[in-house]
Amino acid sequence: MRTEKSDPRPDIDVRRIQGDGVWARVSSVGAVGERPFILVCGIGVSSHYFEQLAPHLMQFGPVHALDLPGFGGVPHARRALSIGEFAELVGKAIDDLGLEDPVIVGHSMGTQICTDLAARPELTTLVLISPVIDASARTLPVQALRFLRASLHEPFRVKLLAVVAYLTCGFGWFFKILPRMMSYRIERTAARVGASVLVICGEHDAVCPRPWVARLSGAFSRAVDVVEIEGAAHSVMHAHAREVAGLCVRHASGARARADDVGAVHVDAGRGDGASIAVVPEAPKRKASLSATDAAKALVDEVEGAVIEFKGNKTDDDRLVELGREQQAQARARGHG
Repeated sequence: MRTEKSDPRPDIDVRRIQGDGVWARVSSVGAVGERPFILVCGIGVSSHYFEQLAPHLMQFGPVHALDLPGFGGVPHARRALSIGEFAELVGKAIDDLGLEDPVIVGHSMGTQICTDLAARPELTTLVLISPVIDASARTLPVQALRFLRASLHEPFRVKLLAVVAYLTCGFGWFFKILPRMMSYRIERTAARVGASVLVICGEHDAVCPRPWVARLSGAFSRAVDVVEIEGAAHSVMHAHAREVAGLCVRHASGARARADDVGAVHVDAGRGDGASIAVVPEAPKRKASLSATDAAKALVDEVEGAVIEFKGNKTDDDRLVELGREQQAQARARGHG
């Protein structure tokens, strides 16, 4: 779609990636830049979780956010897919899109998928946001409790996105995939990864505590930068998109997360080998300058866009999904004006 000056609607391109009896949806924004980004979200949720991060990343390069089978309105497979099979579909997306060495960014279960994918030697840059599952707490009751604790620190918008996404996914598919996520040992796959790795977590992310992050970072064959963002929880890339985007771009450029560069202080990682975690201060919140009337109109337009996207999912019409997502992105941009 073309973007007219009178219509600041973002140009989002939606396409399908065909796999073995399944398909994934890719929502792409941006066309030029130094390096492309591939974004993979966690269990049950949709690529809308990257709605705040993508606009910041696209200033550096094209952004391609995936909705995998069973998530974000994409039909699920007849059987539960393994983490490796999800990774193969992401790899197919990279190949079909013709991307050369993209920056691979995963969140939550998406970190498992991206780590599995990053065992491919041609991929050189990996970003893991809130990686799971803590090897010392690989039980469903403990993880559920930790998730609830972390959710107390999430903004209302993230909670709303989660509820909508889980209802769209359906609990049947969610609970088919959950055992795959719980049993996948990301720390074992890490040893096969030769890419440069950045791990980002939130201060209040009980799902991804410091001892686990330290253990995981030590499992990779290369030195890993580990950054914790103050005030953030599990979905750190949403409420703290500017900080996360800046770290991703720096990492993609080959820069290390040094305290004097990112305004961080270093704390002991608790691994006993002198390793440290860079703690980045929370960026000041930006206040919207819209009037109450304009803010209400932006909200109405966003809801209307969500309805259009929902209709597109129900009628298997990617064109409507594209239009709905563009309208939502435009409304959000105005709402933050």
